[in-house]
Amino acid sequence: MLNSLGREPKSAEDTASAQQRARIFKIVGTLASIALFVISIVVLYYVVGELDRAQVKAAFARASGEQITLALFFTSVSYLMLTGYDWVALREVTIQKISYRIAALASFTSYAVSFTLGFPLLTAATVRYWIYSSVGLGASAIASLTLIAGITFWLGMGVVFGLVMMTQPQAAATFTRLPLTMNLLIGLAVFSGIAFYLFLVRNNRRRFVIRGWRLRLPSFPVTLKQMALGAADVSAGAAVLWVLLPPDAQVPFATMLAAYVFAVVLGIASHAPGGIGVFEATMLLALPGVPRGELLGALLVYRLVYYLLPFVLALILLGTREIMMRAGVLQRQLAAAPPQANDD
Repeated sequence: MLNSLGREPKSAEDTASAQQRARIFKIVGTLASIALFVISIVVLYYVVGELDRAQVKAAFARASGEQITLALFFTSVSYLMLTGYDWVALREVTIQKISYRIAALASFTSYAVSFTLGFPLLTAATVRYWIYSSVGLGASAIASLTLIAGITFWLGMGVVFGLVMMTQPQAAATFTRLPLTMNLLIGLAVFSGIAFYLFLVRNNRRRFVIRGWRLRLPSFPVTLKQMALGAADVSAGAAVLWVLLPPDAQVPFATMLAAYVFAVVLGIASHAPGGIGVFEATMLLALPGVPRGELLGALLVYRLVYYLLPFVLALILLGTREIMMRAGVLQRQLAAAPPQANDD
């Protein structure tokens, strides 16, 4: 099976060129992975250092134990759905058997790191290369996998946002400040775009060539799985913040979904790490009925639970895996070394 994204060698010269590119990708990928890990540690140091302990303590004091538990639960659900992104995409880009354990590790760590550092295409692809290249997956397949996972994310965003705008225009109006008819038209436009994409993949119009690179979109059944995974992930992410709102906020979940999707999109467009600042500003404008202090506290707890905690866990997993791999290599080298004769 050919990779979804790549060039097909047609001669010995092309084969040699492809091998040379693979060696370059391996060197660059290794250096990028090391650099990304170092940058992650530095960012973690500064993020933790800039946290105001009094504000963090006050924010957690406002949240009940039940709210924190629910936030942790929905965070787990969201990241579980994210592991499905890679698991589904792997079936499209390679016939090589990759275990779910490896796919889950690559997906969780790549998203946890990219959510915090920003520039998701670059950071997520680097983490994926670090993990998948160690089990023999090529650079073009990893690039395809990253692209397909990105499509899953945007499909999920589109489905949730379009559905809310069409079925709950009144709730969405709380956030958009637009007439109901305009909300309906926006939702219809989003769903029209998704329908066109489904039409392309349903009718096998999935192959495109962009500057010599061949792109093959996922099949129709895979696309439906992508939409379900993406929608579940986005809904769970919105639920994390929703359950942290004060009990008397009276914010409909549909309103939270619409505001959350828009805030996430603006955060990604800003290229700020984790959309920090942009996401919070958008939510403050979208939910004017929630007292500012309480909403800022909920947003701070959300940041810690949904971004910082998985980020720290991802760094621990990546560091532990690297240590174990190095230890395994050393052990094999020692086992393969010839025994030395004793000098009597």
